[in-house]
Amino acid sequence: MKYFDKFHPDNFYHIYNHAVGDENLFRIHDNFIFFLNRYNKYISPIAKTFSYCLMPNHFHFLIQVKNEEEIRRLARNNDDEFYFHKFIMQQLSNFLNSYAKAFNKQHNRRGALFLDFTRRKAINDEFYFSRIINYIHQNPVHHGFCKSAADWEYSSYNSIISVNKNTKLERNAVFDWFGGIEEFILFHQKEKFVDFEI
Repeated sequence: MKYFDKFHPDNFYHIYNHAVGDENLFRIHDNFIFFLNRYNKYISPIAKTFSYCLMPNHFHFLIQVKNEEEIRRLARNNDDEFYFHKFIMQQLSNFLNSYAKAFNKQHNRRGALFLDFTRRKAINDEFYFSRIINYIHQNPVHHGFCKSAADWEYSSYNSIISVNKNTKLERNAVFDWFGGIEEFILFHQKEKFVDFEI
């Protein structure tokens, strides 16, 4: 299984990382919120987000990297040799470093917070899309934090089904994959957790 696929324009990726050792990434509610704010600052400009889940000691996101024209414009780079993957990785690094510095300061700790490399797995077929979204949303159930995906506050599940509320998630595209909101909910109720050996 390849854990470190290169980033390419318009491609979909499951990205995830874990805290070092027995550390937690999030100790209090405000940590979760601040993490999502940092994500919005650094990652939303370079990628569309389809689902996420923040667990106490790790996180998951399903994203689609934006096209090369948008990324070049953001990077202010028109060189013939534009290292697309390197720029995306730098944004990801800036995001995690920004969070880690603030977390360390708040909790009076030192040293690395995340594992060295954020794993990223390219997603290439629609069969996998719906199952990886379910996998991401079922993480807190699998780890014993709640009984259903809807019970976990720190995932995209409730934002996706709250159709009367605005969201930066790609809600309509998610519903298209599942065949609508009812099918989305039913899939999560029936399929439960499927381990993709990530």
